[in-house]
Amino acid sequence: MHVLLTGSSGWLGRFVAPLLRAEGHHVTGLDVAPGADTDVIASVADRAAIDRVLAERGIEAVIHGGALHKPDIVRYPKEGFVDVNVTGTLNLLEAAVAARHDRFVFTSTTSLMISQAIRDEAGDAAVWLDEDSGPIEPRNIYGVTKYAAEQLCRLFHAEHGLSCIVLRTGRFFPEEDDTHSHPPGVNLKANEFLNRRLTVEDSARAHVAALAKAPAIGFGTYIVSAPTPFARDEAAELKRDAAAVIARHFPDAPALYAARGWELPTRIGRVYDSGRIQRELDFAFDTGFAQLLDTLRSGGPLPFAHDPAYVSPQERARQSG
Repeated sequence: MHVLLTGSSGWLGRFVAPLLRAEGHHVTGLDVAPGADTDVIASVADRAAIDRVLAERGIEAVIHGGALHKPDIVRYPKEGFVDVNVTGTLNLLEAAVAARHDRFVFTSTTSLMISQAIRDEAGDAAVWLDEDSGPIEPRNIYGVTKYAAEQLCRLFHAEHGLSCIVLRTGRFFPEEDDTHSHPPGVNLKANEFLNRRLTVEDSARAHVAALAKAPAIGFGTYIVSAPTPFARDEAAELKRDAAAVIARHFPDAPALYAARGWELPTRIGRVYDSGRIQRELDFAFDTGFAQLLDTLRSGGPLPFAHDPAYVSPQERARQSG
């Protein structure tokens, strides 16, 4: 199959492209910035460019990972988010329908599920988030436009029968968090594997799995985050004393963390439940908190990327332009 991969120069795209090729697919990468897996420099907001790429290259399916992201809020106006995240998605969906595609995979985000009330974590228990959680009340333009794009995918399935899979991915970025600084760096990322993070490799594998399963599913929205070790009935205790819950599941975690000079979270305010993608797509994550602890026991390299100096190709191009 010939797959158009948008966002091909980005952090996720550079992992999705080789996986697609390993599965025997031909890949055309499209991005606004150059990259090793990018064949076409263009914006998804440019409908003429999208039509031209699909026609000239014989595209048969789309994985749409290109977007403006949360850190871009300080760099771009709201109109830019609408142009890229909403109109760009509409352009691709309309082009896919015109070309009679039978599958479309859209990269969304768990961020759109976090209202201001959930972010404030004012309740007595951790908020348990799955695909049925709601109401959806995104707190910023990034979440608003991603949710609008999700709804376009749903609409195009209903109106045209285009099989669409929406993947609400958790955190997998390599750079420092732009809102939290404690605990710093790798310690924060390690903690997040308990409730809201996954590796970029698992995220890429989920996209390839969704591409294969889309026609059988029709339309589906899936949270993509490393499996949490916790159960719903632990939500209140997670808010009061997360370290105690973690130690109950992983008795040597406190000692392993102490040996690194790390801190376990004292409270956890929300948990993403990725059970549905595991059940319905028969998808297995390679890395979770248990695998992280295995590397601490063995002294091996950490199973996730951490690069405080990482700058996206798009932002590098903007800075140099």
